[in-house]
Formats: sequence, C-alpha cells, structure tokens
Amino acid sequence: DLSPAPLHGAQLRVAYQGVPGAYSEAAAGKAYPGCEAIPCDQFEVAFQAVELWIADRAVLPVENSLGGSIHRNYDLLLRHRLHIVGEVQLPVHHCLLALPGVRRELLARVISHPQALAQCEHTLTRMGLNVAREAFDDTAGAAEHIAAHALRDTAAIASARAAELYGLQVLADGVQDDAGNVTRFVMLAREPIIPRTDRPFKTSIVLAHDREGTSVLFKVLSAFAFRDISLTKIESRPHRHRPIRLVDDANIGTAKHFEYMFYIDFQASMADVRAQNALAEIQEFTSFLRVLGSYPMDMT
Repeated sequence: DLSPAPLHGAQLRVAYQGVPGAYSEAAAGKAYPGCEAIPCDQFEVAFQAVELWIADRAVLPVENSLGGSIHRNYDLLLRHRLHIVGEVQLPVHHCLLALPGVRRELLARVISHPQALAQCEHTLTRMGLNVAREAFDDTAGAAEHIAAHALRDTAAIASARAAELYGLQVLADGVQDDAGNVTRFVMLAREPIIPRTDRPFKTSIVLAHDREGTSVLFKVLSAFAFRDISLTKIESRPHRHRPIRLVDDANIGTAKHFEYMFYIDFQASMADVRAQNALAEIQEFTSFLRVLGSYPMDMT
C-alpha cells in the first residue's frame, strides 16, 4: 500500500456504499485486507466519512465492464477534495437468493440493483423466471429486505456472502450473463500518494473547455500520442444545462458552466516527465484541468 499512513489494513477504517454483503464491501476487503469496513447508505456519505475523519479511506465503484461508468461518483470527485490513491478490480459473481424452502416456481418477482438485474436478464429468462423485476438500492440491501420481511414470493440477485449474512438459500449460482463481468473501484484518501516510476501507474484527470468545437479533444489526444502515453479511458459528458461546482485548493466552491467534461485515464505516473509535459501542454488550451489521482495500477 503506497497511500498515506496508517499503512496496515487492520488499522484502516474504509467507507463503502451499501450494507454488509455488498460487492463494495468485498472490494474494500480486497483493497485493504483486514480493514474495518464502514457501510454508508449513499456514495456522498462515503466521501464525507473520509473528509470528517470517520474513515481513513473510501472504496467506491467507477465503472463496470457491462454497465459502463458510474457517473455519480465522477461528479462527486469534482465536488470533493479527496484523491484517488489506488484501484481494485472485482469480478462480479451474482447468485439468485431466496428464503430457505422457497422454490423457483413460487417466485413472483426478483429484486436487486438495476445494473445487477440488467446483467442477469438473459440468464433469468433462460431459467424460466419471467416474473417482475424490481429495482432496489443495492444488491445486498435487496437480500436483507427479503430476510427482514420474510418475503416468500421474492428472490434477490446478490453475492453468496449476502446469502450467508441474511440466512438465505442460493437458488442458482453464477446467474450473470457474462462470466467476465468486472467492476473497477477506486480507493480515495484525504491526501494524494507520492507518485513513482518503479511500477506501473495510472493517472486520472478531468478537463473542460468553455467554448464549443472538437479541436480541443484533438489537441488533448495529440499531447498524449506525441509522448507515447497510452489512454485506458476517455469519456465526455455534456453539462451545458447544469453548472459544475468545482472545489479549489482552498475548499471554495465556484459554479461554472461547461459544454462538456472529459474524463481521461492514462498509463503513466505523474513522476514521469512525459506526463508532466503532456498536462502542461493540455493546460494551455483548456479552461479547467484537475488531476484526480496518480496511483498504482491493479495488475490482477
């Protein structure tokens, strides 16, 4: 772990969104083995837990191999002064859970997080479960809800750990449509880590320009290509109808309107002079540029 003290997982308090048994809890445990995982009911509460020293770190999802980016957390990275200090990739293994003794043919609905429902749709149909699908805040929360209310006509899509925690049976294992379903999480801290060049690093940035046109994106890509820096993510999001409140180093928020925000991940450390020169060039023709973090890549 290259992030600031405390260094040992057993001493760390790590905030995550969801209830015990959530995939985010598993990601926190993978990122910081032996940590004290602190459940939060919303993503922003996890940010606040770190800012208020209730937690030392937060581990939050930013993209899924099937569902794409989780935009809410990218917005929160702009609104808060936390830094990305690492990443962890977690394979998502969905199970169909119900109360003990319940059979599939008795089910009237399946509940889970909307992304989990979408990720299992074809498998559920092949199983003959042509019943109602209902969205829930999170996967483990759906399992907890069934157990708390003794719902014998309802199944949840969640993890095997959620079944253990809430006393449910596994009706079907591995119900995700794609066996390669992976969610990427980032680890957040109050202070950035010191970037290094002796191991693979990734850097995440966000930038904006307050005038229309495609030339800015071309210049950005050229700045990286000229220095042989590989991009692992680039995504644009329109924001013309709502301002982004940007928090500067003095924690003073200013509301600004931008046509688009561009989120970019690239494979280089900020200790690498190539990355420094690329961002110096990009800063000349953008209205806003912020480094969200420079951190070790998850090579697993």
